[in-house]
Amino acid sequence: MKNKSIFLMIVSMTMITLSVVAQESKKQPISQPLIKEIYTADPSAHVFNGKIYVYPSHDIESGVAQDDEGGHFDMKDFHILSMDKIGGKVTDNGVGLSIKDIPWAGRQLWAPDAAFKNGTYYLYFPVKDKKDIFRMGVATSKSPVGPFKAEKEPIKGSYSIDPCVFKDNDGSFYMYFGGIWGGQLQRYDKNTYLGVTDNPKKGEVARLPRIAKLTADMKQFDGEVKEIKILDENGKLFLEDNNDKRFFEASWMHKYKGKYYFSYSTGDTHNLCYAVGDTPYGPFTYKGIILNPVDGWTSHHSIVEVKGKWYLFYHDIQLSGKTHLRNVKVTELHYNPDGTIQTITAYK
Repeated sequence: MKNKSIFLMIVSMTMITLSVVAQESKKQPISQPLIKEIYTADPSAHVFNGKIYVYPSHDIESGVAQDDEGGHFDMKDFHILSMDKIGGKVTDNGVGLSIKDIPWAGRQLWAPDAAFKNGTYYLYFPVKDKKDIFRMGVATSKSPVGPFKAEKEPIKGSYSIDPCVFKDNDGSFYMYFGGIWGGQLQRYDKNTYLGVTDNPKKGEVARLPRIAKLTADMKQFDGEVKEIKILDENGKLFLEDNNDKRFFEASWMHKYKGKYYFSYSTGDTHNLCYAVGDTPYGPFTYKGIILNPVDGWTSHHSIVEVKGKWYLFYHDIQLSGKTHLRNVKVTELHYNPDGTIQTITAYK
């Protein structure tokens, strides 16, 4: 009896020790959510007039079942966040644009971006039209936080999701965009809508992101939409097999020391990667991973310089633990002397 009691005591102590070790080994995030009152994702960060503005998606609990087409991401408006400095107080400036105020919109108001030109702020967004096809829209305001007024029609020739609007040194603006699966890029051959899903198979070249120069009024494409080539170290396009490196969604462009850095998500393998080129059109050569996978299925980001330092805005699911209820975060980003980016792991 005595031996049995000793045995049970040892087992109990062992279980307690294992529990403590498990708690201590649980990963800790390197950053905390910018806001906790609402769920936010897909952050596009910009510095306008010395202040930081973040244009995220606004996640909600819509009750739509999860599927590979992203039907459970049924967002209906945008809240614009602002802060005076990194680490400072974050203000939720309320609804800047609602889906009910977009005349041609059907459903699913996904990841936006913003730009500023000649006293006007432009908010770019993908939303499904009445035929359930994603198009790009644009809305304008005299304030970076809105309210924004949407144009009556989508941008002509636009399709798919995840707009990123980049201003080059010469004043030209470009839109980078595209996303497969729920983003519908696989429904297009070049710029022609097929009406059916045509996913590349193993051994075939992966789907490529898109770029279009914007017109002077910032409301249309100036010329043909072009494909962006992302190449491996041997100058070859990635195959669908290379799904830990190939493009899936979440385009972003920034410039560092004269080079163009195109970054993106690999989607189903959850990496944020980047490739470098000499022109805004590419081609871009793959260089590595910016951010290792975060908790949650999606990964989306922006990269911005603030007072001489570079920062990565990203999201995970720390607050909810649910893939469709995400929260935006920020952490500092560092370059190596050769221009490569140091890989970030979001958890300690």
